Order: sequence, then C-alpha cells, then structure tokens
Amino acid sequence: MLLNCGHPLPLLRHTDVPPRVIENFILTGYRFPNYSLRDCLLSAFRPTNETGNFWTHFLPFFIFLYYFVEVFGWEGAPHGDAPFFYPLWNYFIGVFCLLMASSMAHLLNSMSLVVREVCFFVDYGTISSYTVGSSLAYYYYIHPRAGIVETGGRNGSHMDLKLEHAGSLTSSYAIPDFCLFFETFYIPSACVVAIICVLSCCNTRQRWRRHRYVIRTFVFLLPFLISSTPVFYRLLTRSPYLTTSSSFSASTSTASFFYRHCLWLLMSAVFNISKFPERLAPGRFDIWGHSHQWFHCCTFLSILDELHMIKTEVRAILLSPTLLLPPAILSRLPGPTIASTYGVMFLLQTTIISIIVWFSWHANSIHGPERDQLAKEHPKKPLKCH
Repeated sequence: MLLNCGHPLPLLRHTDVPPRVIENFILTGYRFPNYSLRDCLLSAFRPTNETGNFWTHFLPFFIFLYYFVEVFGWEGAPHGDAPFFYPLWNYFIGVFCLLMASSMAHLLNSMSLVVREVCFFVDYGTISSYTVGSSLAYYYYIHPRAGIVETGGRNGSHMDLKLEHAGSLTSSYAIPDFCLFFETFYIPSACVVAIICVLSCCNTRQRWRRHRYVIRTFVFLLPFLISSTPVFYRLLTRSPYLTTSSSFSASTSTASFFYRHCLWLLMSAVFNISKFPERLAPGRFDIWGHSHQWFHCCTFLSILDELHMIKTEVRAILLSPTLLLPPAILSRLPGPTIASTYGVMFLLQTTIISIIVWFSWHANSIHGPERDQLAKEHPKKPLKCH
C-alpha cells in the first residue's frame, strides 16, 4: 500500500505470492493480494506486471469513442436517440463494458484472492455481453432485410437481381433456408451461447485449471461463429444494394474490415494460448511486452475493425433512398425497438449478473479462509519515515 512516507509496497517475485496469483512464465512484478482500493488505483502508475494489461484496454476505449461518435455527424443521420441507433448504442454498451471491466479487473485484482476471482468473473461476463451487442448491430444493420422495407412495391436490390441474375457468379441474396434462423433463432442463439460462455469461463477458475487458456479461447469461438452469421451470409450472397448506387460503393469495404477483424481475433488467440514471447525468455517480459498485453492489443484492433465494418453498413443504409430503418410501414422484420435491443441486453445482463454472484459466493467459500490466513500472516504494517 502507499504509505504516509510515500513508499509503496514492494513488488514481489513469483515465489513470494500465493500460487493462485502466479502467471505462467512471469517471474517478477507481482503485487501481494492485500492492497487497498487506493493502492490498486495508484499501482496503475507503477511498473507492475499488470500495468500494461490495464492501459492496453483502458486507453483504447477513448480511441473507440472517437471513431464511434463520428456516425452521428453524418449527413442524413437521424438524431442520436432515434430508434435507428438503438442497436449501435447497445454495441457501444457491450464494448464499453468489455474494455472497462477488463482494465479494472487487472488493476483491482490484488485487493484479495476473492476479489481477484470476482474481477475476472465480471470480465468474462462483459465479453459475453459484448458478443450479444455485436449480434444486435449485425442483426439490424447487416442482417438481410432486417427492418428494410420495399417502397413503392419494390426496391433496388430486387431490381438489381432481375437485371443481373443470369450472369451472376454469386448466389441469390435471398436464401430461404436461412430465413427461419435469421428471423427466429439468431438473437436467442447469441444470448444462449453467451450464457454458456460465461458458465464455462467461470468454471475454468475453479476447475479445468491446467487447460484454462485453451478452453477460454475456444469457448469464445462459438459466439463469434454465431454472431458473424449475417456477415457470412452477406459475403456468400449478392449485395442488397443496386450496383450503381452510392450505398453499394459504401458497403464494398465490409468484407475487408471483416477479414481484418478475423485476423486480429486469430492473432489474439495465438498470443493467449502460446504465452509468447515470455515462454521463450521467462522473466524478460514481466512488465512490458508479455503475451496478455499483445492479446489485449489484438482484441482491441479486432473491435476497431468491427466498428468500421458496422459503420460501413450504417452509412450504406443512410445513403439508400429506398431502404428505411426503422420502417415507415410494417416490414417482414420490424425495425429496432427498446424491447428488442435494450430489453434483450437487460435480460442478458441480469442473467449474467446472477451467474457472477453464484460463482463469487462459491469463490468466497473456497478462498475466504485462505484470504483471512494471508491477512494474518502479512499484515499491512506502516513504515516509519525518517
């Protein structure tokens, strides 16, 4: 802790902290799990082995915010509180919770062994919330015909298909086999998978410890596959926009942003599982440059490219004179509402919070006695200033 004489608690080696705190191939820079809240906050400005983990998700949020608010200044964009932007705000909530929870988990986890467990339970919960926030944005901005209505009895995408269907190398935009999944099961599936992910990742802190990094990485592969279904659909089918339209031109970069999004996710998985580069030189990357910091950087870059992809589709919709979201009349799929966006996120968050509370109670029963014993063995003794 920071003492009155200005001396912080010393940083420790891996041999001086409880086994629960030790990270593979990280030998120094540890904080003993008895810091106060003030001590934890001030440790963000000390070179500990968690300092980089904090800043690599805290600072990127402001970069994300800079690019996010750009949408509301576009020509033709409705007011920020319009239903059109409900899915985008839910996506923002998911990203905000993910980046803030991750950074705070790394900053505050040295308060006690129990708090450490709770911090990372919350971290896993916000990752799942983020995947559903992404799904809502995909559903309403990339999903085929989500909230898109035909005006005047037809729209540009249908006209384009009639003109070019004979020589097209891609399949028709409307694939009936997928309609039932998109319209009925997509969002519920994303929510169910998100809950499964929280349960699985929280379990890796109490069992399956040996393979925890592999399990956590592959567990989150499933929500990626489910959430990205509308993007896969878009890549395998013809654009819904007339090829000569400005909307078509605006949406052409969707694929490149998505491929980059996938590349950064792949890189983050490689760093998370391999523990490279500290595996090659234990002790050399304890403070800066270890795998978890690169993991954070790659995950943020994937989020940033995802944001650009979503913005591309939003711009394409705003530029289209015949496609409206939300619709002025009833359409095959209704536009976003408070219940279908914020309501979904609220129910999901309530479920995730219940899961976190249960695992936290269980963690307290496991680590509470050890926490109390460590408090007796390592009391915070004030040092005398000379």
